[in-house]
Amino acid sequence: MPVLYEKKGHVGVLTLSRPGARNAWGPDYYEGLDTYLAEMEADDDVHCMVLTGDEAGGAFSAGANLKDPNTHKSESTAEFIKDLPRFRNFPFTALQEFSKPVVGAVNGYAIGIGCIITFSCDLIVASDRAEWRLPQAALGIMPAYGGTARLARWVGKGLAMRMAMGFPLSGEEAYRIGLAQWCVPHAQLMEQTMSVADHIAGLPPLAARLTKESLLRGMDIPNIEDASLADAYRFMALEFTEDAAEAHQSWREKRAPSFKGR
Repeated sequence: MPVLYEKKGHVGVLTLSRPGARNAWGPDYYEGLDTYLAEMEADDDVHCMVLTGDEAGGAFSAGANLKDPNTHKSESTAEFIKDLPRFRNFPFTALQEFSKPVVGAVNGYAIGIGCIITFSCDLIVASDRAEWRLPQAALGIMPAYGGTARLARWVGKGLAMRMAMGFPLSGEEAYRIGLAQWCVPHAQLMEQTMSVADHIAGLPPLAARLTKESLLRGMDIPNIEDASLADAYRFMALEFTEDAAEAHQSWREKRAPSFKGR
């Protein structure tokens, strides 16, 4: 599989790896992402995840393989309709619904489908070499998998429309408009990314998970009172955890906490 997995402490690192083609996207990525997301979900020792592109490829992901004449083609309308249930399990949704925080490390070109996958991350660290592009409209198609809607949640309608019409976005501008939360020199990308991930991994893991859930679910609730009520239940559930007691006690005793995810 062209997806690599490495566990670093309490952080799982997934790397899109097709270095001979700038980590271009392919159906085999789905299998790799599904496999490793399920493995990390079941591993209580993984508290945070990082998604990046193979440095040897010189990009995060160059998107779909346009050299393949079958790219962006369906056999028939009927076959497409039959295939629709697979969309619910595509990695864009699986990554967004992953219960643990996800940090994207964008180390170069993120194009097309390779651009959209970054919008499913929770935080993004950009290299100063990073560049996002959505070229689909120029190819007579459009960004799929909820790409434009996901992007608009990050940066708003106007900036999302600008990108959807094919205008590129640099790492520095991504940081300025809030798509990336950090932008660093390329040589410092993974150091900064792991610093972010290690910080998150050092939090009480149940609290980090419900904080992510609260933010994502709350964005879909139009009434702030309803969102607040849902948070009250999450807050109460966390109050009963061992980690909450340990966090408060360690603060009082001025010592480093020891969290167990319980």
